[in-house]
Amino acid sequence: MLQTFDERNRNLIVNVGGRLTHRDEAGVSPFDSVVQGGDAVWEGLRLYRGRIFRLDQHLARLRRSARALAFSQVPSDEEIIAEIRRTLAANAMTDNVHIRLTLTRGVKITSGMDPRLNQSGPTLIVLPEHKPPVYDAAGIRLITASVRRTGPDSLDPKIHHNNLLTSILAKIEANVAGADDAIMLDQRGFVAETNATHIFLVSGGSLGTPTTAACPEGITRQAVLDLAAEAGVPCLVGDYSLTEVYAADEAFVTGTMGGLTPVLAVDGRPIGAGRPGPVTVRLIDLFAELTAKSGIQVC
Repeated sequence: MLQTFDERNRNLIVNVGGRLTHRDEAGVSPFDSVVQGGDAVWEGLRLYRGRIFRLDQHLARLRRSARALAFSQVPSDEEIIAEIRRTLAANAMTDNVHIRLTLTRGVKITSGMDPRLNQSGPTLIVLPEHKPPVYDAAGIRLITASVRRTGPDSLDPKIHHNNLLTSILAKIEANVAGADDAIMLDQRGFVAETNATHIFLVSGGSLGTPTTAACPEGITRQAVLDLAAEAGVPCLVGDYSLTEVYAADEAFVTGTMGGLTPVLAVDGRPIGAGRPGPVTVRLIDLFAELTAKSGIQVC
């Protein structure tokens, strides 16, 4: 899977620290913490018909992450939403848009990792793009990466931070193998998530998904758990091995960038019949209904 350039994004207006500018003219200071050490937190948001799905939950996670990193200042939800609205209006965007929201610790007075060198407030970056779901709706193929997810004793995955090198390394392995993405295991050898999404299994009509011990608490993941409960689909959150993945009747992945996407094969092994299964299709339909009627109005 390789995303392609959308011509509609050629003249994007982006927002860096409250300044609206053309994408080719936007600037982040070389002294900004995100440049100096990836010292930032982020959220991926999706705009459906003028509404951002579960924006309140995304902003709450952003705030928790910034607090865990001891950011001295965090803009209020109202301030962040106002900047999102300004940026979307500048681009005349109302639907099928992905927004990359980044909050850095801010600009340092001199190079160095010490947060005390940050003596100005945080930098908020709003990057909206015309971007439909990025995965093939017919399904994707995965491999298992050699790179492991870090545990909470190293770099807690509950912090939605900008250090994405482990994910990038896993994605490189997927590219080399000719797969769409890569499953990443935790330090014990159980499935954590993929390099970009959470993963669900279906066995005997029941749903299963790994715990978030070694991955972020996904907003879309939780939405699927809620939908399954409402629809009477049993679901167990627990530890799953690769053998259980291989033996599953169905599998799919979830995330803001791609929504719900069927998994057709893992490590060359077909999942079930090698095509989207009935539980997966049902949840895809329920998720589409949910996103069509919910969210915070921003344009």
